[in-house]
Amino acid sequence: MPNKPVESFSIRQFINEETRGGVILIICTIVALVWANSGWYDSYHFLWHELKVGLVWGKVNLVGTTHHWINDGLMALFFFVVGLEIKREVMGGELSSMKKAALPIMAAVGGMIVPAIIYALVSVKNPQYLHGWGIPMATDIAFALGLLAMLGKRVPISLKVFLTALAIADDLGAVLVIAFFYTDSINMADLVYGFGFLAVLVIANRMGVRRTLFYGIVGFVGVWTAFLFSGVHATIAGVLIALTIPASTKIDEDSYVKKLAGLMKKYEEALRSTGKLLTQKQAHILSDIEDLNVHAHTPLQRLEHALHPVTTYFILPVFALSNAGVRIEGDIMEMVLHPISIGIGAGLIVGKFLGISVFSWFAVKTKMASLPEGVNWQHIFGVSLLAGVGFTMSMFIAELAFDVDEHKQIAKVGIMGASLIAAIGGMILLSRAKPDHVQVEV
Repeated sequence: MPNKPVESFSIRQFINEETRGGVILIICTIVALVWANSGWYDSYHFLWHELKVGLVWGKVNLVGTTHHWINDGLMALFFFVVGLEIKREVMGGELSSMKKAALPIMAAVGGMIVPAIIYALVSVKNPQYLHGWGIPMATDIAFALGLLAMLGKRVPISLKVFLTALAIADDLGAVLVIAFFYTDSINMADLVYGFGFLAVLVIANRMGVRRTLFYGIVGFVGVWTAFLFSGVHATIAGVLIALTIPASTKIDEDSYVKKLAGLMKKYEEALRSTGKLLTQKQAHILSDIEDLNVHAHTPLQRLEHALHPVTTYFILPVFALSNAGVRIEGDIMEMVLHPISIGIGAGLIVGKFLGISVFSWFAVKTKMASLPEGVNWQHIFGVSLLAGVGFTMSMFIAELAFDVDEHKQIAKVGIMGASLIAAIGGMILLSRAKPDHVQVEV
């Protein structure tokens, strides 16, 4: 069992939560846009960009705007969950073998490289905007799955699994891009401290420490804080901490079954006292069963199961509220036709479609991979366009890519416009896809 994690947090449950989360994201986006462009704009700006919270402890100053804490704090927890998802999928999910992983990984690589190249080509005459090349590389999994769910049974579950695996591989790429290309000056001393605490977590894992509280304290008090001051974006700490979380059980399958059977027999034999209360012996046996179940779960999956709803229903909606409020001032067409906006739009719409579909076609034609059961090329083309919904991840990278607020605003206009076009186009293609038993030649 240690080498074969139990998928207690199933792919179907993951998809269902992301689907509901996508609907909430859409609502929060609309609320943010209306709020920022209404008579209450001052309250929006004050709440997210002027109101400061935090603490000062000696020389340690942890005070920042709510917007800063959302992007560096809450999003670090989001990326921690992303790290847990990546580790789970690599160890026992859709990325656990080359046969399973080849198609979504190839699709994700194409969906990152081609959009970045297209953005760079659009910006070649405006090198001052070139730093935004990473913006169209991202796919918003919650939005994409939320839209896919609207088609109901017209799309096979295997297509949703493919999109999920693709987006998780895409998230890994986004993490690497942020780490290597969107980190400015680095304080090596703080970075060394951060990796020192990270080494403590790795050693603890090797020694069999399974207390999630220990990993939380050392991880977020030690690693996250050190990364925050080092100049490396704090969200990277979230992913690295996740990779140290134990992914093995404390008891193997055979031992679990034998011990559970023994405890159940004892419970059955224990006589209940008069009344509705359990006997003291029965209560002890139930407590032993609970402990046994804890030992049969991996800390990684317990954490993912507990935190995924938090990120889906709280962190991402709050991020959308604080980042999607683009105030439209001046000529909207001028913003839409700005090189930044055009580059992002071309990358998310054309780049994602070409990158994912062409790289997937290459992987299948060279027999590196095969299409998932029930999925045809019309489905792949539809998902390739739907993956152009970048939204939260693209907006997050836009915040890191540009220093000028005007450029950030233009980037967000481009992201939202492109995401809307990709969403509508992808939904139309998928709604017209032939039944899943038909394979369309390309």
